[in-house]
Amino acid sequence: MTVEVSGAVATLTLNRPERRNSFSDGLVLDALTAVEQLIETPEVRVLVLTGAGKHFSVGGDLDSFAAGGFSGNDAALETSVRELLRGTQLSVQLRESRLVTIAAVRGACAGAGLSIAAACDLRIASDTAVFRTAFLDAGLSGDFGGTWLLTRLLGEAKAKELFMLNEKLDATEALRIGLVTRVVSDSELLARALILAEQLAAKPPLALRHIKQNLTETTPDFLLANAEEARRNVLSGRTADAVEAATAFLEKRAPVFTGR
Repeated sequence: MTVEVSGAVATLTLNRPERRNSFSDGLVLDALTAVEQLIETPEVRVLVLTGAGKHFSVGGDLDSFAAGGFSGNDAALETSVRELLRGTQLSVQLRESRLVTIAAVRGACAGAGLSIAAACDLRIASDTAVFRTAFLDAGLSGDFGGTWLLTRLLGEAKAKELFMLNEKLDATEALRIGLVTRVVSDSELLARALILAEQLAAKPPLALRHIKQNLTETTPDFLLANAEEARRNVLSGRTADAVEAATAFLEKRAPVFTGR
């Protein structure tokens, strides 16, 4: 795994290309640690997540499951669940942290790889991207939040179709159903993802963070959601960035935001 930081934008690359960036315990925990460190780096506001080589990630390493997987040790059930949940905090942080997250997907994006892509705020796909839930045919039922995330992103009916039929989606179909934001040529993928990241990094930081919080919260209580939205809007409107946005608009110039 590698991390590069340029100004307000960080790029985290899953770097196990010889295994199509499949998840090992080390890769997952390294990625989680890197994301947690970036969250604690105030200068970084946008994270691009991608994979080295020709693929984003095929998810869990099937070699470990062929050797016994979750039953390959003598740990109690709840111990194994706790160990898995530690790794799945990667999805939680991608979705719920202050960072705006973008998955730049090429090639295979399957299983837990699809789950972490779904946890990101936006997904941009290469024309080589192929998406597949993959769990059922591996004798598994889903992890890294994939079932919950795809149900929220695509609706229950489409999520059930994807998980139960386990059919492949190409980039065009992923765009049609709203799984990805846009599709670009493979040679342009990372450059276009970074352009998008820079555009987001140039937005008023506090307002952008509040918008993410509004859209990420899952309360079914509209009154509560409405109240939280109003509170965050007032907080955003009391910032120097809000004054700068209005002033720049009236002066017909590009705004300069400071995060205050």
